[in-house]
Amino acid sequence: MTIQNYLIIEDNVVINTIVWNGDTATWTPPSNSIVLVQENIPSLIWVFDNNIFDYVLEEQMGNGSIGFTWNGSVLTTNEPKPVIKD
Repeated sequence: MTIQNYLIIEDNVVINTIVWNGDTATWTPPSNSIVLVQENIPSLIWVFDNNIFDYVLEEQMGNGSIGFTWNGSVLTTNEPKPVIKD
């Protein structure tokens, strides 16, 4: 088994990240959680778009983090949209 970063999701929110090999004989995730390989999960995160000079939510793989919300197929950042200062 390969050691990877995993996201632990409870109540549709990422509550923790762990480094684990996926072997439930050595560790068992909480029974009320979903555990997903971080690099396989798309996430909507704020990315600066030079064409419009503003931040937009863009889907990227493997950027999920604690606090992100899960809708069953994609994570969404919990960070507010960055403010561009003049």
